[in-house]
Amino acid sequence: MKILVCVSNVPDTTTKITFSSDNTQFNTAGVQYILNPYDEIALARAIELSEGGKSTVTVIHVGESSSEPTIRKALAIGADDAVRINAFPRDAYFVSFQIAEYAKSNGFDLILTGRESIDYNGSQVAAMIGEFLDIPSISIIKKLNTDGNSSSIEREIEGGKEMIKVDFPFIASCAEGVAEPKIPNMRGIMSARTKPLQVLEAKEIEKLVSFKSYSTPAPRGSVKMLTPDETEKLVELLHTEAKVI
Repeated sequence: MKILVCVSNVPDTTTKITFSSDNTQFNTAGVQYILNPYDEIALARAIELSEGGKSTVTVIHVGESSSEPTIRKALAIGADDAVRINAFPRDAYFVSFQIAEYAKSNGFDLILTGRESIDYNGSQVAAMIGEFLDIPSISIIKKLNTDGNSSSIEREIEGGKEMIKVDFPFIASCAEGVAEPKIPNMRGIMSARTKPLQVLEAKEIEKLVSFKSYSTPAPRGSVKMLTPDETEKLVELLHTEAKVI
């Protein structure tokens, strides 16, 4: 079985986010980038499925050369090889198209992504890839097991769980519970230096989305403390300031 895992290069959650060029560009100065945590879950499950030589695991990333340390981490965790589409990941549509174009000519049985990237939180890429490839896509799965030419999947729905059986090929986005993220050991780190990392140029596609501007959330206001007997004042503040009643 051939498995393709899509990975993102995202800012660390402790990074202070700022914008430049009149709030039209993300300021990358001093930003620490990491492998998207949800993609780590997907990668961990792919590696588990490949144990014993049952499968091969390829990671793919759409990004510029600065993202290669993140790709090498994925190789250190246990992926067999990697592909980088050499382009700025301008939006989910563009990224999905590039990944689908690579997948079309390489015959993958299973494609895994994280449920979302922690920078844009869009949850769009897996479904878009499924549409480009005309294969089933299952979102936000909690369990994944394979049996022959099919897989059994568990996902949470409103008020319960949904059990799905699907034949290969398909794509799924992974959430917590699918697998525990793996920490690369020294052997993995050393071997990652020599594992294949193929760089391909992006294919042209119509630009459908442009970002007009960015903004940070409004700062938190001050806290007002009231005594237990100030009920009327509390109601007034909830009505005039918090505007929740």
